[in-house]
Parts: sequence; structure tokens; C-alpha cells
Amino acid sequence: MKRTDKVVLGIDPGTNIMGYGVIHVQGRETKLLNLGVLDMQKLDDHPEKLKTIFIRVVELIEEFKPDEVSLEAPFFGKNVQSMLKLGRAQGVAIAAALYRNIPIFEYSPKKIKLSITGNGNASKEQVASMLKSLLQIQEMPRYLDATDGLAAAMCHHFQTGKVTGGKNYTGWKSFLSDNPKRKI
Repeated sequence: MKRTDKVVLGIDPGTNIMGYGVIHVQGRETKLLNLGVLDMQKLDDHPEKLKTIFIRVVELIEEFKPDEVSLEAPFFGKNVQSMLKLGRAQGVAIAAALYRNIPIFEYSPKKIKLSITGNGNASKEQVASMLKSLLQIQEMPRYLDATDGLAAAMCHHFQTGKVTGGKNYTGWKSFLSDNPKRKI
């Protein structure tokens, strides 16, 4: 696949509900391939939840063959036990991607919200609304964790996407040497 043709799997890790979204980027066009959640609320055993996350992420990888996986990094909360469980869930999702040799990228919730809405403090509903507009989503999912996973994929695309035909620069020095009139 060319750099302008890639599939990105975005994951919003969770031990009760894990959200995910898959996009296909072709040139300047981005298409939604899948959007959903893994609902583990009925599972009581934490190790069983982790196993379920691993299996589902591997299934998504096998089905959609992503070139890259983007995850929402856990935010630092006050509840240490919740943070520990969330970190484990994220670690298992990372392990599943590594198991299939897929590069992993991680973004903070604030970075993802900023990338999608232009506001790092946007609500889940604002993020979902913007994604609905960007990707022409007809029916929104029941859980916003799904759009959070999709937002992780779109954020990664926005952070790494290049305009086709453009030039890449290794830093300001190389940019300024090719654009001498831009010097201040």
C-alpha cells in the first residue's frame, strides 16, 4: 500500500466497554469501515475481560488488516484501581497489535478532542457530532465509546496524514532552505 492508502484502527480502551473505529484513507478521502464497541459489562472476572479484549482486537486486525493502530492514552484520574485496570486494558490492546506486527500510536484524550473539534475540552457528544459530519455517519452508536475509538483513528490520520504531492521536511532548516522568501 502507498502512504496515501492506509487503514487505521482506533481504540478507546476500557474494561467494561472498549470502543473502536476503523477508517480507510485513500488520498484525500477518508471512509468509515467499521464502528462499534466490545461490551464486557456482564463479565465479572478482570483477567477474562483482558482475554476478551485481546481476542477482539486480534479479530479486528484480521478482518480489516490495519496498517496502524491508534489508541487513546489513559487519563490520570484519582481512582488508582480504575487507572490500573484501564492501563491493563490498553496494554492488552497494544499486545494484540504487536502480536500482528502493527505499529502503535498513542494520543492523549485532550489531543484527540483538539484534533477532531478544535477544542481540547470538547465533550464526547461534540466529538461524536463532528465525526458524524466528517464521515457522513448515518446512525450514531448507542455508546459514545465507539466514537471515541473512531476519534483516535481520525486523530492519528490528521497527525500523520500528508497532502499528496506535497514535500516532506525534516525540520525548519530544510523548510527554510526550500522556501527562502519565508524567512522573517
